[in-house]
Amino acid sequence: MDASTSQAFSPDRFFPADPTTRSLARRCYEPVASLPIISPHGHVDPRLFADPQATFGSPADLFIIPDHYVTRMLYSQGIPLESLGASSSPEFGRGNGDADHRKIWQLFCANFRLFRGTPSGIWLTHELHEVFGIGEKPSAANADRLYDLIAEKLASPEFSPRALFERFNIEVLCTTDAATDTLEQHQAIKASGWQGQIRPTFRPDAVINLDAPNWRQNIGQLSAVSGIHVADYPSFIRALEQRREFFKLMGATAADHAARTPATAELTPLEAETLFQRALKGQASAEDAVCFTAHTLMEMARMSIDDGLVMQLHPGSLRNHNRVIFEKFGLDKGCDIPLQTEYTRNLLPLLNKFGNDPRLTLILFTLDETSYSRELAPLAGHYPALKLGPPWWFHDSLNGMTRYFEQVMETAGLYNTTGFNDDTRAFCSIPARHDVWRRAAATWVAGLVARHIVAMDDAQEMMTELAVGLAKKAYRL
Repeated sequence: MDASTSQAFSPDRFFPADPTTRSLARRCYEPVASLPIISPHGHVDPRLFADPQATFGSPADLFIIPDHYVTRMLYSQGIPLESLGASSSPEFGRGNGDADHRKIWQLFCANFRLFRGTPSGIWLTHELHEVFGIGEKPSAANADRLYDLIAEKLASPEFSPRALFERFNIEVLCTTDAATDTLEQHQAIKASGWQGQIRPTFRPDAVINLDAPNWRQNIGQLSAVSGIHVADYPSFIRALEQRREFFKLMGATAADHAARTPATAELTPLEAETLFQRALKGQASAEDAVCFTAHTLMEMARMSIDDGLVMQLHPGSLRNHNRVIFEKFGLDKGCDIPLQTEYTRNLLPLLNKFGNDPRLTLILFTLDETSYSRELAPLAGHYPALKLGPPWWFHDSLNGMTRYFEQVMETAGLYNTTGFNDDTRAFCSIPARHDVWRRAAATWVAGLVARHIVAMDDAQEMMTELAVGLAKKAYRL
């Protein structure tokens, strides 16, 4: 291990420089460091666990191709996405030959300096060091040797997805699945007898957002998988309810919703039917789409009260911002950009109707940090149904977590938050992300102890909640 990597993996990494607070942070962190991982929201592919013989593929498959944090940084420096495994074909990046993936890995290693000081740099260093036992920094000089070393390990049973799931001490991992998904991979996991908990999450965006790509085809798929011919708004609602029930039978405890804004509004049955029929005919306007999503979010809250699925809402992203990349490669290639987002007025209809009902759990994530102390913390600190999710996406970083603790906790209160979720496609980064959260939490709690705001016995209880308890309770796991 070289000196710089050794320094990066100091036992006191990320703790304060002040020796007194650093010592307190260490005392807060150590009892929770090895607690199980609760991963209640993420995007790991369940196919990895459905087949006992599945592997992660090549080092490029594992570290680079599926990780938008990595590819967007490399692209920002002028490296074409084609060179990083991007393609409009979902099959690109798997089984296309060692040479292609070795070149991707060489590009990554030669440009590893780009990740200095970033969350990705922290996670990647942790993965290499803790998962693969690699203590040297990737570079152009060692790229081929590291590739061969990692590839050899990935081909061994000890580095299979199931084996690493158990090694990482993951208690439960939730995937994100379209409302039209048959969940055959989850069924295969259950049928295999493997004891790892992989739970689906109901994600209906592709059918409730009228401006979603291929919306009409998605409605056809909804009809097919639900067994309900969706020809009008009432049959649409029945089909969604049927799918939610099926997801619950498969172990789901939550639904997940993305929207450009958190606008909520209640339409009359006639208004909802009119918008739905226009959409079926391909005549829906942009305003129709906004109104329909606002209304269906109200319906989703109502359904969550009825069936018990936790409702997650994460608005405020202008998705596929780079039109050139979207047209060339399609959806979700790391080109999403945050929007300024207003919550107080937008959520008023939903919260006035359902926010006082303790049967509903509505978890909010935001990409707009300016709303933390102004809106989200006061809302979460009042409505029984509302909980505030962790710092998310562009803010799931050491500094982002620090800002979150400073801006949210005094007003919302610890127990109106939901702990941590890793929200990742990059499976091997999960322990790294949770470790950063636990260390950032320990630093915050240690500061409270140092200033005599809480006692150490309270601090240890708070740490257990932040590490596992809050997420388990919020997501009913």
